[in-house]
This record gives sequence, C-alpha cells and structure tokens, in this order.
Amino acid sequence: MPFSSLYNLYFSPERKFVQSLNNILGFVPSNLALYRLAFRHKSKSLTVKKGTKSSNERLEFLGDAVLGAVIAEILFKMYPYKEEGFLTEMRSKIVSRVNLNQLARKLGFDKLIDFDSRSINIAPKHSSLLGDAFESLIGAIYLDKGYNFTKNFLDQRIVKPHIDILTLELTETNFKSKLIEWGQRQNKEIQFEPINNAQGENEKLFTVQVLVNGEIITQALDYSKKNAEKLAAEKACLQLAI
Repeated sequence: MPFSSLYNLYFSPERKFVQSLNNILGFVPSNLALYRLAFRHKSKSLTVKKGTKSSNERLEFLGDAVLGAVIAEILFKMYPYKEEGFLTEMRSKIVSRVNLNQLARKLGFDKLIDFDSRSINIAPKHSSLLGDAFESLIGAIYLDKGYNFTKNFLDQRIVKPHIDILTLELTETNFKSKLIEWGQRQNKEIQFEPINNAQGENEKLFTVQVLVNGEIITQALDYSKKNAEKLAAEKACLQLAI
C-alpha cells in the first residue's frame, strides 16, 4: 500500500472517515476531498468561488454516467441474445432510485452522508438521498482511481455480492406506470398533486400526494419533484396491493 494511503488510514485527521470507507469499499481513497464531497448533500452545500454551491450534485451527474456504462456492459455480456429494449429495462431496474437507495442503506451510507438535520426524520427512508450519494461516490471513485478500477469495483464489490440480476428480471420497479395502468384497468382517475410545504418547514423538499378518484391515498417527500412522485407511487402500490 502506498505511503499516502497508509497515512490516510492510520494517521490522517480524517482517519475515522477513511477507515469507514475502507470497510465499505475495500480500498483506501487517495483524494479524500472527493469522497467528502460525494457525501455532502445539497441541503448542506457550501458556497465556493463565484457564488456556486459545493455539493455532491456534480459528482452524482458523473457517477450516473459511469454507473450506466458499466451496468450496460455487464448486461450486454450476460445476455448475448437479448434485444435493446430488454437491456435498457434491466439497466433501469438496476440503477433505479429504489434499488440504489436500498443498496446504499445496506452498505451503511446513512452513517456517512452530511445533510440538513431538519430533514433527518424523512431522509433515511423516504427520499433519494442515499441513491444520490451512491452515484456521487461512483463519480468520486472514477476521478480518484480511473474507469477500469471503478468498473472492477462495481462488478466485484457491488453487482456480484449485492445485486441479484435474475431476480430483478422478474421485479417491477416502475411504480408510477404500474399505478397508472392499474387505474386505467379499474377505470379510476390517478393524480399526482404537488403540495406547498409550510414556510420554514422542509422548504427545500417537494411533497407529492397520490389521489385515486379524488381521494388522497398517500404522499411522499423528496428533494426533487420527480423522485417524490416515484416514491409516492411506490407507497400507493403497496397500500393498494397492486
């Protein structure tokens, strides 16, 4: 192990953070700043040069692209005779927020993420915060170690031990479409209605409620309207036993 990595692991002021990462990832990071940034949610963003905010959103963008490319290659080799539509659907299932949230929670990311304490009561279970951090971490690993290292990490440390691709093949993950299709079959009107949060109360969050024939079934909160709709749809499907 390089001296810099040994220092980070045993002597750095950040050694507890490095040791936690080493336990989760199986390697010692070189550029610690990247990994700190990967776990800084936008609710705790810091102002840097020219008024821009420093959070994990840019790393999330990069990690999403790297993750998608690696998963696409794995599926391409795993299913040599399947068509594009099947491969696209399978990739969507693997990289869905629901799946990434579960995976990140299993790996213990909830103990590392830095986010606004005012939303601590909703973040661990009802938002995409964990999945966002997972993609951000992939972006950090890519910048720190390169594509081939990141590809091997995802294959050996994430996909093989934690993702049952054959089970996912039979799993429904697009709950919004599932709910809408159910409504069409049952001749029921499905609505996704945004709610304005009270001033000063989770003002950074979006709340979306699901209505069936005008009756409120459930609601969910997240830092993006799109993800709030997905989470609300999932809760509605569970409640309606669809």
